[in-house]
Amino acid sequence: MDYQQALTYINQISAFRSTTTPGLCRMQELLKRMGSTPLKCIHVAGTNGKGSACAMLQKILTENGYRTGLYTSPHLIKYNERYQIDGVCISDEKFAQEVHFVKQYYTQMIEEGLEAPTLFEFLTAICFHYFAEEKVDILILEVGLGGLYDATNVIENPLLCLIMSIGMDHMEFLGNTLEQIATEKAGIIKENVPVVLYPQKNLVYNRIMEICRQKNAPLYDLQNHVKIKIHLQNLEKTLFSVSTKYFQHTVHLNLLGNYQIQNSITVLLACHVLKQKGLHLTQQQILAGIQKTYWQGRMELVQHNPLVVLDGAHNIDGICMLCQSIKKYFQHKKITLLLGILNDKEYQKMIQKLLPLVNIVILTEPQSNRKLNINDLEIPHKKVLKKVHVTEAYQTALAVTAKKDAILCCGSLYMIGEIKNYISCLEVLL
Repeated sequence: MDYQQALTYINQISAFRSTTTPGLCRMQELLKRMGSTPLKCIHVAGTNGKGSACAMLQKILTENGYRTGLYTSPHLIKYNERYQIDGVCISDEKFAQEVHFVKQYYTQMIEEGLEAPTLFEFLTAICFHYFAEEKVDILILEVGLGGLYDATNVIENPLLCLIMSIGMDHMEFLGNTLEQIATEKAGIIKENVPVVLYPQKNLVYNRIMEICRQKNAPLYDLQNHVKIKIHLQNLEKTLFSVSTKYFQHTVHLNLLGNYQIQNSITVLLACHVLKQKGLHLTQQQILAGIQKTYWQGRMELVQHNPLVVLDGAHNIDGICMLCQSIKKYFQHKKITLLLGILNDKEYQKMIQKLLPLVNIVILTEPQSNRKLNINDLEIPHKKVLKKVHVTEAYQTALAVTAKKDAILCCGSLYMIGEIKNYISCLEVLL
């Protein structure tokens, strides 16, 4: 099986094999047949911020000499992005080999009349086999959706459970209240395993604290008594000091976005707990790891003159955080908003937050069967353009935006991936 054959096969799974039955039994059966090897894992859940937190942790662990695996989702351009070791994605050849390996056992299950694993379960099975074969020291494991019934939740004894910001998203799967969603996310909490928690609304915090008590899981949080002083914050970097009951640091952060300050502080707390668990992490290398962290598609500056920023914000909490960053970084610029949204998001609320901050709106449609049709969306704004195809919409944004101003692309990671791919193709041609 070559790389293209592997892509064709997994795309067939995506198209024809799905389930509405929640549970871990398919994943457990698949791993049992594969003979999976236990790995030391850091398990990361949350609605927003978990990708950035995973990227920081990977860089920190790598800086400290650990061979570090990272499994994230979704990808922006290629499936390979989901599987990284010390920042290097799995090769096309190795990815094809892994698809071929898992396919054998996946096919067995179907032939025996068992319920077929989902695409995400198939991809997660690749994760466990690939990183075990590569003998990583630690695997950072990002939850795909929710936590309790997520395919990654087959791990039994992680080093640490890290829960980032929890908000309203994927309500059709996780519940219609914050408490229900928090309960699903907290499904990754294991008996006696420490939990590090991003600052949450009281309802969420109380629910997670209750679950930690039930499972005798030590809870580390920064709900109170955190002092932050920002020394410098611009498009080049953020420099801030933080003081808590656990640590004091001065942090140099190259990730854009106000929210990345709190994300990095939560990661610093995770490092504090990991050191208690016996990992050798020096302050110098922890801070170096955070400074060197790059995470594509999240407040990513890809061009100057005009400024072009790609942000994967695709739920109301993410958009609120993005609005804070717009006010911080672009207060003296006119903004062209390039927006593509999926139809299962709270898109009216998202748009209401963004409209007062932008001058031109360009609507487009991400490549997804869940896309929101631009003709079904009326925007109460004086200047609205509609372009079905993302690349055409992006070209239009460049054409209508002055070099001294800014283009902000957000609403869907599918759309961000298309723009990234388009820019990459242009760079190859140049």
